[in-house]
Amino acid sequence: QVQLVESGGGLVQAGGSLRLSCAASGRTFGAYAMGWFRQAPGKAREFLAAITWSGGSTSYADSVKGRFTISRDGAKNTVYLQMNRLKPEDTAVYYCAAGRRGFVSTTPDQYDYWGQGTQVTVSS
Repeated sequence: QVQLVESGGGLVQAGGSLRLSCAASGRTFGAYAMGWFRQAPGKAREFLAAITWSGGSTSYADSVKGRFTISRDGAKNTVYLQMNRLKPEDTAVYYCAAGRRGFVSTTPDQYDYWGQGTQVTVSS
């Protein structure tokens, strides 16, 4: 079965950086697309970034474009989200997701597997 395990969350001051990791197992992910989402209390799950496993296609939400970078390491079966210039409004639980359809998508229902989430808190 597919397992996605996020790590790298924590507490950081505004302006700082964090790198989230998502370790994927249980499948060959060559045909998958991987996405990062976040959810703050009382808010809907928000798309952040997505990448095809080949790395040939990426997509970013306007709210994070230029600050966040998604990447993957095929040898390690791991997807990363480098987050720079963090703001207090970036505080949320961050989730990794995998989609069998293989194309980048901004909508949660296009992803079939989800990790348990990792908390990111940005203090002002």
